[in-house]
Amino acid sequence: MNKTHDLFLNGQLKITQPSDGYRAATDPVFLAASISAENGQSILDIGSGVGVASLCLGARIQGLSLHGIELQQEYTFMAEANAIENNINFKVLNADLNNLPSTFRQKSFDHVMTNPPFFIPSTLSKPLRLEKSTANIETIPLADWISISLKRLKSGGSFSIIHLTERLPEILSSLSISCGSISVLPIVARKSRPAKRIIVQCIKGSKGPLKLLDPFIVHDGDMHNGDKSDYSKKANDILRLGHALVL
Repeated sequence: MNKTHDLFLNGQLKITQPSDGYRAATDPVFLAASISAENGQSILDIGSGVGVASLCLGARIQGLSLHGIELQQEYTFMAEANAIENNINFKVLNADLNNLPSTFRQKSFDHVMTNPPFFIPSTLSKPLRLEKSTANIETIPLADWISISLKRLKSGGSFSIIHLTERLPEILSSLSISCGSISVLPIVARKSRPAKRIIVQCIKGSKGPLKLLDPFIVHDGDMHNGDKSDYSKKANDILRLGHALVL
């Protein structure tokens, strides 16, 4: 597998990832920024890939117990190597969500976060290349993915997911039985454009109301201006300085 070596958080993190297949960009960074964790708490990153979300979170908050579940063995190896490279304690289990070891099914976590595969096979206009398919195509229904995630979450803990906006009805339906205090953050590329991504965060066992938050705008201006960076201040603070994204 060909690999690239990329910098995140303005060079604070050095990440090895495949040159083909799923490649981490801004989504896992924004997801990690949304987690309001404290020193000593435990985090589970489901579908952790090469570890970008967990390592960004570990770089921002010291003393976390970081764990991941990843189906693809190659990604698991890279995540473990990235953790060592960045001196962050992050343990990754190479396993299928539908067949987790019994010892792992006995564990629960203070926070669960996930950046699942986005695409349903029947919605694709053409097949993805083989190296992209496993990481990008949904093989476990989203409702089941969320249900499995919530089983690993402590009562009173937070669940956070980043996904396509059109999947919001499914996400809310899956959360409505056991979670409350649901916050929905639309992520828009530029002002006045529709949101293509959302972050949804909730508390297990809560009865609090749902909140639809003001959109998070990633870029300034109406269009990209050449090679010049045009991230909004808020996006730049997260992507470059490792700040939190408060929901």
